[in-house]
Amino acid sequence: MTVIHPTIQMRPLRVTPPSKVDFGVELHNVDVENLSEVDFEFIKTVLYDYQVVVIKDQAGLSPKAQYDITKRFDPTSEGYGHGKTLDAKRSVLHPDLKTIPHQPQVQVIGNGPVSEYEGLENIKLVHPHHKKFHKHPIPEADDLDFTHFFRWHIDAALYDLNPPRVTSLMAVSVPKGRRQTVRYDDGSGDELDVPLGTTAFVSGYNMYNILSDEDKEFVRTSKIEYAPHPYIWMSNARSLSDGLGLYSDNVELDESELPPIDTSKIQVLPMAWKNPVTGKLAVQIHPSAVSKIHLKDGTIIDDLAEVRRIVRRLQRPAIAPHYVYPHDWEEGDMVLFNNQGVLHTVVGAFAEHEVRLFRQCNLAASEGPVGPDSLVY
Repeated sequence: MTVIHPTIQMRPLRVTPPSKVDFGVELHNVDVENLSEVDFEFIKTVLYDYQVVVIKDQAGLSPKAQYDITKRFDPTSEGYGHGKTLDAKRSVLHPDLKTIPHQPQVQVIGNGPVSEYEGLENIKLVHPHHKKFHKHPIPEADDLDFTHFFRWHIDAALYDLNPPRVTSLMAVSVPKGRRQTVRYDDGSGDELDVPLGTTAFVSGYNMYNILSDEDKEFVRTSKIEYAPHPYIWMSNARSLSDGLGLYSDNVELDESELPPIDTSKIQVLPMAWKNPVTGKLAVQIHPSAVSKIHLKDGTIIDDLAEVRRIVRRLQRPAIAPHYVYPHDWEEGDMVLFNNQGVLHTVVGAFAEHEVRLFRQCNLAASEGPVGPDSLVY
């Protein structure tokens, strides 16, 4: 689909062979602080066509403007996508985010000491390091040159709250000067050269398109049941080295060890989600939070190791190096991405003195994703 705007310039992402990345664009000459309805409708169309939109030259953009553009994709949404999950000390998400006091829907993430920022004082940001989550981390001696994908995921609470439609990431301060090699360490020999501290994306639409016809039918007719309070439930588990799911060591917390569970808030979502503009299907599964698979005949697969094996078989081909877009962040980049059409992951390891300051915003959607059957879940 070709879309044109009188002043906003659209350019393809900078990827080189052997990359087969077929999503994402850059937008230039965008005034996000004073976005007209025509401007926004153009950006919205581009986002759902290309899934990842890098809006350049946004240094100085206010947290309010970031919140406002994120909210415009879902005007009746309000609260942060994870709600109060971050208050739970046992959540695997807890250490990674700080809330901006005057704009609580916007979180500060990054690495290193920050004396003052947007009402936060003397904070120490901690970039999620894979050694705290992976069963077999990169050896210490190799840690600055090599790294792992941290955790492939969708931004979503996956309990009670609907998955956000769009996430915005704003680069305020970006360390430069070196690159790292992602090692998959899954027996494939796969590696990927990436910029320091990249955010890596893969397309859920490509994940669907490269499946066999039999597997396409399977994902169109099957659903995932997510664990209650999944980020607490998984807190003792450890990740596979490519960040795509967890080892099955029977260490997930028992329901009796979790906060109170309201069974009506447990989420059973389609494996494939429909793009609201193009109608295309994306495989959208958070591999670390899966609990059960509901089949079209009513059968439920509840063997966790088998559930993870099936999900991994469906998703692993689409995180091959040539399908991954590792964004090379520049200060002033604001990235909007279709959280219901891509998976993403933090990548990399920083030295303590390397300061990375980013802002993240996503809002729990006003309704659930649309499945292949055009029903809202």
